[in-house]
Amino acid sequence: MKTSKEAFGSPDPSEHSEVSERPHRPVNMVAGTIGHFVEWYDWYIYGLLAAVFSTQIFPSESPFASLVAALLTYAVGFVVRPISGIIISPLADRFGRRLILTLSISGMALGALIIGLTPPFATIGFAAPVLFLVARILQGISAGTEQQSAIAFMVEHAPANRRGLFGSFSNMASGLATLAATGGAAMVTSSFAPDDLAAWGWRIPFLVGGVLGVVGLILRARADETPEFEASALVDQKSAWARLMDLLREHPKALLQAAALSAPAVAYYTWATFLPTYAKLTTGRDLSSTLAGSVIGLALLVVIVPVCGALSDRLGRRKIFPIIGAIGMIVLFYPLLLLLNQPGFGVYVLVSASGWVVLGIWQAVYPTIQAELFPASVRVSGIGFAHQIVIAVFGGTAPLIAAAFVGAGQPMYVAVYMIAIVALSLIVYFTLPETGSRAGRATVAPADPEVLEGEHLLSETAPGGIQAKGSKP
Repeated sequence: MKTSKEAFGSPDPSEHSEVSERPHRPVNMVAGTIGHFVEWYDWYIYGLLAAVFSTQIFPSESPFASLVAALLTYAVGFVVRPISGIIISPLADRFGRRLILTLSISGMALGALIIGLTPPFATIGFAAPVLFLVARILQGISAGTEQQSAIAFMVEHAPANRRGLFGSFSNMASGLATLAATGGAAMVTSSFAPDDLAAWGWRIPFLVGGVLGVVGLILRARADETPEFEASALVDQKSAWARLMDLLREHPKALLQAAALSAPAVAYYTWATFLPTYAKLTTGRDLSSTLAGSVIGLALLVVIVPVCGALSDRLGRRKIFPIIGAIGMIVLFYPLLLLLNQPGFGVYVLVSASGWVVLGIWQAVYPTIQAELFPASVRVSGIGFAHQIVIAVFGGTAPLIAAAFVGAGQPMYVAVYMIAIVALSLIVYFTLPETGSRAGRATVAPADPEVLEGEHLLSETAPGGIQAKGSKP
């Protein structure tokens, strides 16, 4: 049996450099976490309130047809995401994580404001759905660059022995965003009369998201660039296109593994944006009560993610997520949706919370694993290429496919669909290397000679110590 030291690997002392000696400014983690929160709050609120505003913006002969039109527009954002991720992610590897993160939050906030301020179809006709489409394209471009850039930003700023915890902050932020979006949706649906809600009440959460975006923009503009990017960029000054070609040529296995790590997003998006609507359509539950029940379940997610992230720094990455998380999803999803047929608010809370527990185990660790699979020179490109394609194929279409199954009279196929994708992903998880390390490994990736060479050059030119460009003393 391997000891803990053998399981994690014994790092070569030559791999250590000044990376682990740098001070870690709290503003960097705050900027990454809060900015990520704002990004995903704006993203999720659309799916949660689609059933409310669909008849106002996408009028049709039936409410269900209007909902499908709204969800199709929601899916457009996911279609744009991989295009944005593939094109813009290499720019984050070439010009820096902070620049791309600042631009991404600007686009997301603008999209939220457009949605919140667009008049209904009855007032401006087809301009209403067109403006929603433009807003979703803007948000798709922003989301296509956000996830992978934020993961790299936070993991690269983390202390060497706390990368699992710091990497989990990205998904803790998205969990908080889902919680805030669900809570906001629950508040407006329960606080306004149906006519007022449909006329203008649904706009409030979008306008709040736009204002929060300005706060996130200010914080990100004040943050530092990551030390690993600066060190790697000093040595590797390839163009963005050359980096993308290097990624495809040199890291095909890591791309497959990163894609499998992201694939359970089909379940996340179903649970986050469609479970309340699913319960309403299949069991007649009130939408405001299902949203309130989801808030309780999401509170568990927000606690579980950082706890499991911290555990991964002590026990290893592979044990926490791929095995326990994926198997938990496979075992629980079908009986949970079957249980939803039973009446009662408590039943809905139990279903929602149980799903979020296993999803939280998955969410906690996969960002850090993905970051550790790639060297700094192609890290954002690698995560973005794999993650955004998978999200577009499985995540963005999840609510639409779930609605189609429900409309066809086969609601339990929603569980079968999720289980099948997670089961295929589980096969890939057994090929994952153990990337965690309790030792003070100098680089995020197990081997990254370009970062070490860049750090050596930086230390020679900065006798007083290495300070990130643009950082405040």
